[in-house]
Amino acid sequence: MSALDSIHTRQLSEQAKAITARELATYMERTRASQRATSRARTVMPLGVPSSFQAYDPHPLVVRRAQDAWMEDIDGNRYVDFDMGFGALFAGHCNPLVRTALTTQLDNGTLFVTPCEANTEVAELLRDRYQLPMWRFTNSGTEATMDAIRVARGVTGRQKIVKVEGGYHGHHDEVMVSMKPSLDVAGPAHAPHAVAATAGISDAVLADTLVVPFNDAAALERALAGHDVACFIVEPVMENIGICLPLPGYLETVREITRAHGTLLIFDEVKTGITAGWSGASGVLGVRPDLVALAKSIGGGLPIGAFGGTAECMDQITSGRVLHLGTYNGNPLCMAASRAVLAEVCTPAATEDAIERNGRLLAACATIIDDAGLPAHVVQFGAKGCVTWAAAPIRNYRDYKATDFDLAFAQWIHGINRGVLLPPGLDEQWLISVVHTEAEAMLYAEVFGEFVAELTA
Repeated sequence: MSALDSIHTRQLSEQAKAITARELATYMERTRASQRATSRARTVMPLGVPSSFQAYDPHPLVVRRAQDAWMEDIDGNRYVDFDMGFGALFAGHCNPLVRTALTTQLDNGTLFVTPCEANTEVAELLRDRYQLPMWRFTNSGTEATMDAIRVARGVTGRQKIVKVEGGYHGHHDEVMVSMKPSLDVAGPAHAPHAVAATAGISDAVLADTLVVPFNDAAALERALAGHDVACFIVEPVMENIGICLPLPGYLETVREITRAHGTLLIFDEVKTGITAGWSGASGVLGVRPDLVALAKSIGGGLPIGAFGGTAECMDQITSGRVLHLGTYNGNPLCMAASRAVLAEVCTPAATEDAIERNGRLLAACATIIDDAGLPAHVVQFGAKGCVTWAAAPIRNYRDYKATDFDLAFAQWIHGINRGVLLPPGLDEQWLISVVHTEAEAMLYAEVFGEFVAELTA
């Protein structure tokens, strides 16, 4: 970066801080009921939320209802929802086809703890999309990645796993490592240290979880050199640091390396899932893993996860060598929702329409950025997109850490006060669902344009 560019970036950051200060005051004024509700909640729940991801400063919005592509908070403010349940609501809020399926199933029971026909029907739908023959159901993405790793260990007889620095794969111990480590303890960029993301992770878990940078096939090769790694679990497109795309040839090389070392390849598609395209990220990118983990968008807003794999992998469960258990696994209510999403709502045509609508939104934002000469860029993958506050594309976690979070926060709080609800993490991405209208989608670009105009005034 030149000296002139550095001065320009500092000026933008200072202006962003001024915008943030004003918008925070506005936020506090227009969300007083949410503030009161959060204060009450904190007396009975840590941080006042049921999941720590839902806590953010100065306080989270408390929502009372949602339909289609909008939500309304308890202060009566309405927002176009670009968060969509961290990407779980590709079908939209209360999709009428999903609702009909749920209403019908409610009349017939919500929990059998014995198989229902919908189990097979949903498994067949996933088989056809992902071209993997065998499936099991879970209740969350965390369970899906946890069970996929266990199956990989069963197949290989090995203990160690490899994950990517900055990757999130749920909240079980093996993967709560180097999720977003502080750089002062993260080690060298080419060979990151395994850093516990939370208290309660044992030294034994840390010893068995190796960490590599994304988009670095050579680092993966080194990690697998001991022939003692059961699996490499990776998001084919990282969506814990905005949207970080694989470099050309990276995933193909990963597939070759893992096969050569007898290590299974697990794609965590909990976030990419069916929002990437009808056949998921693995289909769009043309690389097939041994196992894939799904959740979020396949459930239409209900809690569901799934993992599928090759016959060799899933035969571990068939033989009884690996146990996969769960009272609520494949319950008929979640199966009804998933069947509606996969077969009726998120069809190939509807999926492509949403992706094209998202493309138009990205193009509008890119024009705004280019016209203003901002150190930012847009990234699209399927129906998801993001504005990343860095001049160059993000290739890995270390690149992400160099982005301008002052600008990102200012854009986020500015948008909320104008009815644009983005994920609170500043490193997430928006989702254009199959029910977002053109006007709703383009509201993001309109508000973004207003923010940029003030930022550069």
